[in-house]
Amino acid sequence: MKSVRRLDATAPGFERELAAVIAFESAQDAAIDAAVAAIVGDVRARGDAALLEYTAKLDRFSVSLASELEIPAREMRVAFEALPSAQRAALETAAARIRAYHTHQKMESWSFREGDGSELGAQVTALDSVGVYVPGGKAAYPSSVLMNVIPARVAGVPEILMVVPCPDGVRNPLVLAAAHLAGVTRAFAIGGAQAIAALAYGTATVPAVDKICGPGNAYVAAAKRRVFGMHPRIRTGSPWTSSRRPSTTSLRRRCW
Repeated sequence: MKSVRRLDATAPGFERELAAVIAFESAQDAAIDAAVAAIVGDVRARGDAALLEYTAKLDRFSVSLASELEIPAREMRVAFEALPSAQRAALETAAARIRAYHTHQKMESWSFREGDGSELGAQVTALDSVGVYVPGGKAAYPSSVLMNVIPARVAGVPEILMVVPCPDGVRNPLVLAAAHLAGVTRAFAIGGAQAIAALAYGTATVPAVDKICGPGNAYVAAAKRRVFGMHPRIRTGSPWTSSRRPSTTSLRRRCW
């Protein structure tokens, strides 16, 4: 077993050692961007066919149809019901605390009328859909599920999609249980840059979403950078839009 490397902040060579640890190889960054560009472009062009190929190649399991990559809601519910009592209690406690925190962040619509009859204000509404990326290559991250899905639920997002890599076709029951508890509406056993591309551009099986969130590796981060602002449903501009009615001007904001 590899030991954890420890650095002593009081040691004379600490700054040099730290710099060596956190140094990022720019050539590797360029190689990752190039690989991700190819994957994103392929998924955008070929949709489900590309998803099936990358899942077989990178996650080492094959299915005949892209619809087989969808994780049924029943499977998530069964995983939750089968949890040991201690794990179930821990998830429920975490979920309750996350929900309570984000409930305090909710924004309310407001308006006022000026003397000339003009009505000004902000109408706060939730996004129509959100895609949550949950890492799953080397460990299980139910916390990522709870911390990304629950805020969307609190905001009132009706459609929450989860994508999670399942190497060798193995689906982690703790992640599925957290997805059920948090309120995921649809889930897919796909990961990597191909999952981000599917959420951004949509395929015959995976719908495009309004927003993508959740942590991931360097390939996932690069894919997010690539699709950000490139798809009409993932905007770089302000979330504010103006609409005018007779004697009324209002600002509408879409949140989360």
